[in-house]
Amino acid sequence: MTTAHNTTSPQYPFTAVVGMDDLRLALLLNAVSPAVGGVLVRGEKGTAKSTAVRALSALMPAVDVVGGCRFACAPTAPDPGCPDGPHGTGPVEHRPTRMVELPVGASEDRLVGALDIERALSEGVKAFEPGLLADAHRGILYVDEVNLLHDHLVDLLLDAAAMGASYVEREGVSVRHAARFLLVGTMNPEEGELRPQLLDRFGLTVEVAASREPDQRVEVVRRRLAYDADPTGFAARWAGDEDELRGRIAEARELLPRVTLGDRALRQIAATCAAFEVDGMRADIVMARTATALAAWAGRTDVAEEDVRQAALLALPHRRRRNPFDAPGLDENKLDETLEEFRGTDEDPAPGTDGDDDPDPDGPDGGGPGGGDGPEGGHPPQEGGPEEAPLPPETGLPHQQDGEAAPTPQAPEQPEPEPRPQGGAAGEKPAVGATEPFRTRRLDVPGLGEGADGRRSRARTAHGRTTGARRPRGALGKLHLAATVQAAAPHQKARGRRGTGLVVRRDDLREAVREGREGNLVLFVVDASGSMAARKRMSAVKGAVLSLLLDAYQRRDKIGMITFRGSGADLALPPTSSVEAGAARLEQLPTGGRTPLSEGLLKAHEVLRIERMRDPSRRALLVVVTDGRATGAPGAGRAAGGPLARASRAARLLAADGTAAVVVDCEAGPVRLGLAGELARDLQGTAITLDELRADSVSALVRTVQGTRTTHGNRKAA
Repeated sequence: MTTAHNTTSPQYPFTAVVGMDDLRLALLLNAVSPAVGGVLVRGEKGTAKSTAVRALSALMPAVDVVGGCRFACAPTAPDPGCPDGPHGTGPVEHRPTRMVELPVGASEDRLVGALDIERALSEGVKAFEPGLLADAHRGILYVDEVNLLHDHLVDLLLDAAAMGASYVEREGVSVRHAARFLLVGTMNPEEGELRPQLLDRFGLTVEVAASREPDQRVEVVRRRLAYDADPTGFAARWAGDEDELRGRIAEARELLPRVTLGDRALRQIAATCAAFEVDGMRADIVMARTATALAAWAGRTDVAEEDVRQAALLALPHRRRRNPFDAPGLDENKLDETLEEFRGTDEDPAPGTDGDDDPDPDGPDGGGPGGGDGPEGGHPPQEGGPEEAPLPPETGLPHQQDGEAAPTPQAPEQPEPEPRPQGGAAGEKPAVGATEPFRTRRLDVPGLGEGADGRRSRARTAHGRTTGARRPRGALGKLHLAATVQAAAPHQKARGRRGTGLVVRRDDLREAVREGREGNLVLFVVDASGSMAARKRMSAVKGAVLSLLLDAYQRRDKIGMITFRGSGADLALPPTSSVEAGAARLEQLPTGGRTPLSEGLLKAHEVLRIERMRDPSRRALLVVVTDGRATGAPGAGRAAGGPLARASRAARLLAADGTAAVVVDCEAGPVRLGLAGELARDLQGTAITLDELRADSVSALVRTVQGTRTTHGNRKAA
């Protein structure tokens, strides 16, 4: 869907957005300097992220394009390889900047465009229908819920962002066109994180949250209701503010080439990126561009320390993360210390300084707190229209402190007797920290699936190695050229072929059958009972589960978590794409009480049954983390009706459904009962120890989930 302006009703005005100073500033900086590289907006649902982004397009300066060109070529510098070219001295169109929205469920052809393979083979004609990347050229590409975008679309976005062009390749026939756009994405972190490669492509990032100030919340509701009741009248009330802001953006754009980035500012930028250990040099470049845009926005021709500081707060939080469990954000005290350490002088003293080595930090244009107030401080104009007074601004990015170190394990480990429950939280022990996560071996589901693209189990996918050909099911996907020619060849004489062209009919077309990898639902069932409560052991168990969560993130899985202790089992985390949520639940997990293993397995059976109805194509992998013990109601462990017997029946119920399972054996000590191995046999799965889970372990390799039913299942799937 391509939108420049809403044809049915006016867009919600940008200047009518209440609060969210950081978001508005980041968007305006990209309007001033598109080279900043776009914005990623992270925040909870219902915080007007999309409203603010969509309102930006009305503020962007209009562009001149070659008349009739579907690829928005600039008249002064048309793309020499444009499929609609070469362009002569034709008419020039003056049109608003486009905002193109990329739906999460879009197809590859909708994004990059479609090539008519039948005409290409039979006529040698490149009949090309442009996609969203062509529409977004010299405009804005907006992806709502960008973290839910499929991997194959992410790959195409990365290619276009890196090369400034889009390539459509179909078996030797190719089309290329320019695709330079401002990338803006919004996401709710609870629904999963972005791939690091795409995350780094966003120039700036901001965190947004609903205001807790009642007056601001009242104003948000008042303005929204007024807009819904009369969109045209509401937009007219804010038209003056919109025009004023549009003019200020144009002035800042005109000033931008004259802004000087001095040596002092460059050293502070480099020192800040080094201090926060960001990868590569893109962060330095983005910070430099952002600081320059901030100076132009403030109406200055020199970059001040306040610009460098603000640029760091916008450009670095998402680049300093080392894994998906790191909270975004910067230590502002560390940032201030770094800027102070590298505060020097340029060869030419900046305005407001006396030329000494230590410029006055509190001068009107200095780098101290006094230079950051008002429009000269680089902040966007306050809302507050014709009838309302300006509202108090919200704070900037949330301050994130480094997490505390995990408690030191107690040694030696002593088995702890399971306390008798005395109601409520009897026997509960406080949560302990996890050990450092490690790289795990890949655990995959046997057979061949057809689920969503991922990196875990074998599956028939749209991408991967070609294993055969078939007639298209609906629109043609990847053409299998050899199979198509083979199907058309016997009919050439009957079709009256003349010349060199191959006479191809639609019935001849064959698409490639490809095998790649899919993402699975990884459901963790974690024993948090008293038998696992030894501090050292539980810390190691949490580290192992945390490592598996990280592995699930990298393989694009959905995850869920069930914990069992005391008198029952709880669904601690419903199936989701957010491994951060899983890590948070794990960190807070207390231990103690009895070991209701059967309840945990039955809960898993119910969760998997519901998920199969919701998403039939996504296969599940059950990971049970336990020592195999089971306690509960009175009765002998293996006797009929005893805890172990009930657990065995629950495990066989899961096996009957064909659930692939792995049991991570957490039993410790010199005397081992081997109960986890028995549980794995009942599940028709595999038991591995914590040591065997490590990718660098020299123990037995666990490459796939194998059981007595697995070999037969693979043969049937083949």
